[in-house]
Amino acid sequence: MVVHDPYFSVWSASDALTDENTRHWTGSEQPLSGLARIDGKTFRFMGNGPREAAPMKQSKGEVTPTRTHYDFEAGGVKLCLQFVTPALPHDLEVMSRPVTYIVWEASAADGREHQVSVYLDASAVLAANVAEQKTVWSRVKAGGGVTAVRAGMERPEMLARSGDNLRIEWGHVYMALPPSSGAELAAHPRARMEFARTGKLPESDELEPPVRAAREQAQLAAAWGEQTVGKAPVTRWAMLAYDDYYSIQYFQRNLRPYWRRNGMGASDLLQTAAREFTDLMARCRKFDEEFTADLVKAGGPKYAEIAVLAFRQALAAHKLAADLDGTPLYFSKENFSNGCIATVDVTYPSAPLFLLLNPKLLEAMLRPIVDYASLPRWRFPFAPHDVGQYPLANGQVYGGGERTEENQMPVEESGNMLILAGALAQSQGNADFAKKYWPVLGKWAAYLREKGMDPENQLSTDDFAGHLAHNTNLSIKAIVALGAYAQLAEKVGDAKTAAEYRSAAQEMARRWPEMAKDGDHYKLAFDKAGTWSQKYNLAWDRILGLNLFDPSIAKTEVAYYLKKQNRYGLPLDNRETYTKLDWIIWTATLTDNRRDFEALVDPVWHFLNESPSRVPMTDWYWTVDGKQRGFQARSVVGGVMIPMLAQPEMWRKWRVR
Repeated sequence: MVVHDPYFSVWSASDALTDENTRHWTGSEQPLSGLARIDGKTFRFMGNGPREAAPMKQSKGEVTPTRTHYDFEAGGVKLCLQFVTPALPHDLEVMSRPVTYIVWEASAADGREHQVSVYLDASAVLAANVAEQKTVWSRVKAGGGVTAVRAGMERPEMLARSGDNLRIEWGHVYMALPPSSGAELAAHPRARMEFARTGKLPESDELEPPVRAAREQAQLAAAWGEQTVGKAPVTRWAMLAYDDYYSIQYFQRNLRPYWRRNGMGASDLLQTAAREFTDLMARCRKFDEEFTADLVKAGGPKYAEIAVLAFRQALAAHKLAADLDGTPLYFSKENFSNGCIATVDVTYPSAPLFLLLNPKLLEAMLRPIVDYASLPRWRFPFAPHDVGQYPLANGQVYGGGERTEENQMPVEESGNMLILAGALAQSQGNADFAKKYWPVLGKWAAYLREKGMDPENQLSTDDFAGHLAHNTNLSIKAIVALGAYAQLAEKVGDAKTAAEYRSAAQEMARRWPEMAKDGDHYKLAFDKAGTWSQKYNLAWDRILGLNLFDPSIAKTEVAYYLKKQNRYGLPLDNRETYTKLDWIIWTATLTDNRRDFEALVDPVWHFLNESPSRVPMTDWYWTVDGKQRGFQARSVVGGVMIPMLAQPEMWRKWRVR
């Protein structure tokens, strides 16, 4: 609903918007509420209170890339509610703004005229880590006729803590109105109850000393007074925004959010967002329609619905910040895991979204990692796993950190970085980024050449499955990465290195099937007969045009996978019945016809529609009963865009916008 970054993120976990309060992706309540007073009777259309107000009947709930749309009906009136987040990846200026438009439209459903007033609020809890923390609130005149009420912590703790199950503890949340909105604002713990009872807001704001109990927190409320509603719809809107002042600590330097890099403040943000409302609504509709149509064209209607659902979630697990010189840096948070920041094996699966829609974002994701790995403090010959724990990017925290090689992912992360550097060069049409970091990329390539053919006992990105030696899928990653490095060497003008590494990758790819073959399929590990696994890393061999592996390998694997599926999809490998949603879509790109593609993708669609787990899109679930195994709201679901990269005309169309 309101999905911007790991902190400013509000979701509905129920089929009907009135069944439960809205929540942060972690599950903590962060209530947004909505009431409609129709001919003197109050109804609820968002939130579970007050219970005395009957819920409106919800007839529609639809998600598009930039919008979430609900339709309600009660008392002879139809109410349409939209949450519009201009998540336009090709426009970093707009995408980085932490503003969601809440638009409502009322019209008569029975042909008669009705008196309608509408109420919206956001709890001050949105500005707290836990509901018991004290908040304060105030009114704001932003200029240009824009007005707002805001809330923040009494004692803000900016960038003071890191971790996974955290909300923000600094900055301000705003409920704002455009000029001549015809509405009023209030900040009051009982604003909702007063409107439900009288149709009006409290006469004055409650500006007493800060309170801590969730039930006493202010409701940042907007209310539109009685209007006559007939066949012609009445449309109004408000803005919900969050200004965090500083977003990320990057090696002890506090970085501004990208939208603030040139001195813009909260008042400027709200004025600009209000001024551009009409234009952005049109741009969002156009993007939604065109992008969704191309997703359908690329993979069919069910695939398109999966990708649309993943779109905003993938973006919102990141924060776009500006380095001191204004350079964009895009930091992921490893949500619902360990909270790591700029995790390489989270960047890798999410990358297709950014390669497709704006490779500058992928470059902004890779830059903190290679800059860190170029420092003397990173003393290993392989790539790091992460750059810290969100929002503190001060050095690796996973596994052995900077101290030891124990519990690192050496082949995994080195392969990831070389493949992504190669894909970035292909998307941008040059290897300028790789050229800047050529020494460190060369170090990783040399490591993979020595260690990648038959990996030692180590973790891979699927670390929940534990250590595994002789991992065949990890071997594919290393081989493809060396092929990508050879392509890069050619692009930077190093013909000798290009030929050397191309030859090495070809020889390793020739040996791979001899070592991995197990009758009618290929093994999970070179030394484990009777095993199997998804070989999702093979997708890049085709996408990057490396052509290292015989096409018959993919054909053989796909035929075997189709016999191993459960109701809700293909297990990750033979060890468990759980799977990874993103990897299934990658595996589906190994098919050479729409029938087999849909056979692998359709069970994922059924899982998302039928799962009993009511959480933001999970990427780790059981394929038999459809229950969540772990993870939610993670960026890795951006990987479901990979079929678009596998169709060159689609990739060319979207990357140049």
